[in-house]
Amino acid sequence: MAFLIRLVVTAIALWITTLVVPGITVSGRSAGINALTLLAVALIFGIVNAVLKPVIRVVGCVFYLVTLGLFALVVNALLFLLTDWIASLFDLPFKVDGFWAAFWGAIVVAVVAWLISLVIPDSVDRD
Repeated sequence: MAFLIRLVVTAIALWITTLVVPGITVSGRSAGINALTLLAVALIFGIVNAVLKPVIRVVGCVFYLVTLGLFALVVNALLFLLTDWIASLFDLPFKVDGFWAAFWGAIVVAVVAWLISLVIPDSVDRD
């Protein structure tokens, strides 16, 4: 249950990101297709973060230390671009136009997902 809630929260955060950040778009033919696309992209984004982020943290820990953690912003942007590339392999109508759109998009997704998770009770998130 917690997985599905996190998936929906990430999809909502992605939707808000498409509204706020220029260069990030979902261009399905209908609202239903856009919603399914956002859920699929949220799943891809979650898998990419779960698999690659720990490896990148271990390998790039020197960069994290030297930049006082600011390197994490670059890593998040690159993971967001990777999500866009994987989504394009599945012909999903999701597009990120360049590094800066990915940079700001990753920040907005993280902040919005965090804000939404503040509203969700802890007991639901732990299931």
